Order: sequence, then C-alpha cells, then structure tokens
Amino acid sequence: MTFKDQHRSGDSVSPTKRAVQAVGLAALAACAVAVPAAERSVSVVETVQLASSASRTWGAIKDFDSWPSWHPAFASTQMLQGDGHSKGAVRVLVTQDGAKFTEELVAFDAAARSYQYRILESPAPVLDYVSTIQVKETAAGSTVVWSSRFNVKPGTSEDDARKLISGVYRAGLDHLASVVK
Repeated sequence: MTFKDQHRSGDSVSPTKRAVQAVGLAALAACAVAVPAAERSVSVVETVQLASSASRTWGAIKDFDSWPSWHPAFASTQMLQGDGHSKGAVRVLVTQDGAKFTEELVAFDAAARSYQYRILESPAPVLDYVSTIQVKETAAGSTVVWSSRFNVKPGTSEDDARKLISGVYRAGLDHLASVVK
C-alpha cells in the first residue's frame, strides 16, 4: 500500500509515521535499480485549505529554519548561513530517520507570503529541485500551495519520484492543520 493509499483509505497510521515513511523512501529510491530515467522536468503541486487566516498560517511556516515545528518528518534544522528570511540562506534539514537535506533559500517575499528554495544535497532521487511554498488568503481562511519542479536521478522512475515528493508535501500540509487551529 502506498503512502497516498494509506492516506486516502483512512488507515490509522499517524501523520508523523507517514511523513517519516515518505522521507525514508528517498534513501531507498536513490538506491533502487531501475531503468535510468530520462532527464525530463517533473512537477508536483499539493494544496491544503485551512480555516486559519493567511497571516496566522504564514506565521507558522514562514521561517526557513523552523520546519520541525510544523512538518512531522523533520527532527531538526541548522542554519549554515543567513537568517532564514533572506536570499542565500542555507540550512541543513534533518529527517526523523537521520537523512540530511542541504537547501538554499532562493527567494523570500513576506508581502506575497511565499518563499522558494532549492536542494543543494540530499538522498532524495531528484536533481535541480526548486520548490515554492505560498499562503493565499481565502474567504474561509487560507490555502497553502506547495509546488516544485525537478529532474529525476537515474535509477528512479518519474512516477516514484513524484509520489515521494507528493507524500512529503501531503504529510506536512495535513499536519499543518493541527498546528494553526
């Protein structure tokens, strides 16, 4: 059963466990033996509708160095350079199972409630990964849109990489609803 199947079927797997499973799959997928994937751009977009205001939601996720406070897959963040709100900031994000992701903030726009980052190094089966997180105001509260574009490392299918990234996004977005009640 895939991460999405568990999520849709309502199984009683906790969001934290699902998130850790999804991120842990990155290491497995990176080592998988498969037909090399052609370097084609893949995109993923996931959203969540929240009852909280856009400013409250933005307040919970705007800090590039505080993901462990809202995303259950991540255990810690260490800033290597910058303040987490400026272009060029670099962090090391550590998953619950110890995988490390070194990422750079490439854009931060507080007025638009969005930021963009790229992966510099990680065990994930992706290359040239660039992602954007944006909070939009709605009549009922807010919507968070998490999107990315990337290429797939040889040895991993586009579908597997897409499912992995989508699973990580879903785990964070679904957990965010409990953070910004």
